[in-house]
Amino acid sequence: MPGAEFPPVSVDLLDTDPISAARLLLGGVISCRGVSALIVEVEAYGGPPDGPWPDAAAHSFRGPGNRSGVMFGPPGRLYTYRSHGIHVCANVVCGPDGTAAAVLIRAAAVESGRDVAQAHRGPLVPPTALARGPGNLCSALGIVMDDNGVDVFDPTSPVTVRLGGGGPQSAGPRVGVSQAADRPWRFWLTGRPEVSAFRRSPRAPIPGASD
Repeated sequence: MPGAEFPPVSVDLLDTDPISAARLLLGGVISCRGVSALIVEVEAYGGPPDGPWPDAAAHSFRGPGNRSGVMFGPPGRLYTYRSHGIHVCANVVCGPDGTAAAVLIRAAAVESGRDVAQAHRGPLVPPTALARGPGNLCSALGIVMDDNGVDVFDPTSPVTVRLGGGGPQSAGPRVGVSQAADRPWRFWLTGRPEVSAFRRSPRAPIPGASD
């Protein structure tokens, strides 16, 4: 109908700043290869110095790279990388197309496909630890490096996301970053046992000496 207003779809909601996007993803659901999990912890990341959210801790800070170019848009794409060259980590890109920003999915609570996640992680890992930490999360869900760039709002994608944005939230500094280490850009669902422990990078300035 002419003049009718339609509610925004998920990808439109992520066409926003990384902090707002992080809060939208928190409490959402991420699914991959037979496993679905409630997102309980996320971290927001910005982009290069000439962008709206300069962030020296972001992979995009020095401009697009072979893999981190995905962070420059469009929103709703998955950005994967290896932490310490070993563990796959997954981010959801946000912000306007052409502007770098993303949200790292740090931890989740497996809700379905627990047998699959347990097989990925090993029989001795307790349920609350299956997807605690970004590397463990990708291992539990079966997210791989080749998932880089997939559209998480396409129902045919191997990795899909449903936004959340509900529940009591807490905020604090990001884990393990040596730059912009004091920013309270990590968000988690308060009281959830699956949330990872905070560890400050030994290379970071003393608390209060960073942005």
